[in-house]
Amino acid sequence: MKAEEILWGAVTLIILYLAWKTIAPLLSAIFFAAILAYAVLPLHKRLTKRIDNKKSALIFTILLIGLSSIVTVELVLITKNLIVSFYGDIMTFISWSLTLELPFGISGALQSLYSQLTPKLTEYVQSYVFSIPEYLLQLVIFLATFYTFLVNSDEIKKQIYALIPGGHEDLGKKLLKRADVTLQALIRAWLLLNIAKGILMTLGFWGFGITDLPTALLAGLLTILFSFIPLFEGWMIWLVAAIFLLKQGDVLKAIAISIYGAVLVSPLPDFTIRPKLVAKEAKLDEIMVLIGMIGGVWAFGVKGLIIGPIVLNLVSALLKEWKRIKAQQS
Repeated sequence: MKAEEILWGAVTLIILYLAWKTIAPLLSAIFFAAILAYAVLPLHKRLTKRIDNKKSALIFTILLIGLSSIVTVELVLITKNLIVSFYGDIMTFISWSLTLELPFGISGALQSLYSQLTPKLTEYVQSYVFSIPEYLLQLVIFLATFYTFLVNSDEIKKQIYALIPGGHEDLGKKLLKRADVTLQALIRAWLLLNIAKGILMTLGFWGFGITDLPTALLAGLLTILFSFIPLFEGWMIWLVAAIFLLKQGDVLKAIAISIYGAVLVSPLPDFTIRPKLVAKEAKLDEIMVLIGMIGGVWAFGVKGLIIGPIVLNLVSALLKEWKRIKAQQS
């Protein structure tokens, strides 16, 4: 009997390991699909009062497909331009520096260095090209998972509550409530901050005379859309503008839009204003939210922006519950 239990335990561990290896490459797509489905769930519930549950989920998924297509095309074009521009500037600098007659064998050392650097740059550009199909596959998983979470939201909620151990229902419900409050605060803060970033970017492009008003409005819209993509954020927009201005020889405007964008759009507001908004909504300490965001990113990557504050809030809830039980026992 004991040998049989060990055998089945080993089989279970192997199955779980293989399942994890299967899901791990797609974990980010699944995670953010779940977060987005949770964010639009109130709208989905309202719409299901008028139409079928699956039709409502399909409508939101189609809207998301359209939005994802716009963002994907813009992201590919902007990233391509950045890489091509950077690669071209580096190669131009290398060609220029090799024409100089430098003393003490520096020319030979530079030539040896460049002979090693050039293949690395070429490899980086190639890796970007080959990463596009992987991104598209992740996008397909993201959209399919988003639709699935919306359609099965009620059943998922039942299954989550069913996992709470017997005799600990109150504590389980308190933890789920704290997680819900923190996640709602993160979503609201993200939405409000991203809209503010878009407005500020529009004002920056127009105010500094970089573009006309319609193009500035487009830059603001792209900033809002990109700000919903972890890692990319709105800094890509002002960075492209700064590079464009440098190429045009307008150094002062390039520096001005860089400082303006970094301080008011991204990344500074993500670590100053966002923690304040989340802390206010979730009734948490600002330092705890900031530590949760930074530590979360460090531990889990971009997913940690959401996981970190939620985990620390749950720790706070567990400590309060432990203190309450100790007080009752004494």
